[in-house]
Order: sequence, then structure tokens, then C-alpha cells
Amino acid sequence: MSTQAIADTIKAKMSDGTDIGSSVKFDCGDDGVVVIDGSEVSTENKDTDCTIKCDLDVLQDLVAGDLDPTAAFMQGKIKVEGDMGVAMKLSSIL
Repeated sequence: MSTQAIADTIKAKMSDGTDIGSSVKFDCGDDGVVVIDGSEVSTENKDTDCTIKCDLDVLQDLVAGDLDPTAAFMQGKIKVEGDMGVAMKLSSIL
């Protein structure tokens, strides 16, 4: 699955008007980025309040609901930089 496909999946989950009120970037290195800015989702790399670094397959598992975000963090599968409070808001999406 590409970062664009993951972005489209997140957009669909947020189609009910969900707005996290902040910006978050999932940085998958060479595989690209997925940025959530308020209620907008894109694959355009830009500065955000919080950056979550992970492999593309980890992000795919998070979005699919196959991996718990807290467990992924505790296992070192994701690294959070910036505002941790923003990362906690993602539970409504993931």
C-alpha cells in the first residue's frame, strides 16, 4: 500500500467531519509522508506540530486497526517527535 492509499483511507475515516485541531506527519522515510492538518489529509511534506516516524507497513497496520498505537510506541515501532498531546488525539482516527 502506498502513502497515497493510506492518506485516502484516513480521509475516509475523517469524512464525518473529524478535525484533530493540530497537524501531524507520519514520516515513512523513503516511502513518503502522510500529513494530517486539522481535517485535511495529504502526502505533501511540510512542518507539523508532531512527527511520527515509522515504517510504511507499521503505518498501514495502525490505520487498518491491526496494531495498537500505544503498543507500537512501547515496542519502538513508532517514534514521536514534537507535541505528544497531538499524537494522543489520533486515537479517534486510528
